[in-house]
Amino acid sequence: MNEIEVRVSDPDGLPDPRKFVLSASALDRLRRAKADSTLRAYRGDLRRFLVWAGAQKMITTDLTPTDRGPINDALNAAAFAALLERYGQLHAVAAEYVNHLADAGKAPSTIDRALAALAVAHRAAGAGRLATDTARAVLRTHRQDSADAGRKVRKAKPLVVTNLRAMVDTLDTSKLAGVRDRAVLVLGFALGARRSEIAAVNIEDLDFNTDGIEVTIRRSKTDQDAAGRKVHLPHGTNAHTCPVRTARAWLAELAERDVTSGALFRRIDKHGQLGRAPHGRGSADGRITGQAVDIIIKRTALAAGLDAASAYSGHSLRRGFATEARRAGHDQIRIGRHGGWKDGSTTLAGYMEDVDRVTSNALTGVGL
Repeated sequence: MNEIEVRVSDPDGLPDPRKFVLSASALDRLRRAKADSTLRAYRGDLRRFLVWAGAQKMITTDLTPTDRGPINDALNAAAFAALLERYGQLHAVAAEYVNHLADAGKAPSTIDRALAALAVAHRAAGAGRLATDTARAVLRTHRQDSADAGRKVRKAKPLVVTNLRAMVDTLDTSKLAGVRDRAVLVLGFALGARRSEIAAVNIEDLDFNTDGIEVTIRRSKTDQDAAGRKVHLPHGTNAHTCPVRTARAWLAELAERDVTSGALFRRIDKHGQLGRAPHGRGSADGRITGQAVDIIIKRTALAAGLDAASAYSGHSLRRGFATEARRAGHDQIRIGRHGGWKDGSTTLAGYMEDVDRVTSNALTGVGL
């Protein structure tokens, strides 16, 4: 991130030409204002846009990034600056890029995120707000064409309780990885959590009481101000899927290895020991990533022989929780606040509708 200059005023309110440069710590906080996963996605989206711009001869070859390997942020910034210098505003360019992605058959959700990445880059470069009306009109037509062609919106398959039990039963809990993976699956489902939230839980975030566990989710996708939320997990009726018992079993394994604070879910190396990722990548305390949660779910679903196991992902636990909670008769507001959806979430409303059109079908009882 470039240095940010701020004009200040003297006590009389007159402009002062002196420049105030933000400190390194302030700049660091600005960098971390968005979730790491979002920033990684945006960086990739920006590189793909610039690769396309280079192919269209909008920027010179020496400024065109490669489409593989590590991302060169300095080169991307220079290329984006060159685009702005040449075109002034990128409104029409953005619309043409959306059209290119539509022609390539990209999902509307993928294109929507790419457009968001361009808008962020446009503001960060000092070019102001990117007018996206034209680009979004192109995207809207692409959505309509996709619907007419019978393409469905891809959703994570909900991981319901019967499948959760089948998956847990495949785990060898005589091994450390089996105890951890069971706790990841059961607590992830019980919390209705995003995979990033599961990975971020610390041991200190678990508060056991006579009624179960009070879990603190310190920050989430919809809580960037880190107000946090508390989620109560009651005792379960099945020993293998009880949140309290599975959490205690995993904590006991950690305590045997003198781990009593910090990351709850940690990497396990090929020797079955707690450890860091190969070559020193990842968190220094060995915390697993959201991607690791996704891998655990897919791997265990395949081991359980579930139909369409490849359709399960890191979001399946969250959607499965919402599905089962609705089937149990709980209202959308209570489900949403437990799982950290915003009040009025259209995504959650869609999950509720998937359940309601079966359990509360308008044709039930009409006498057909």
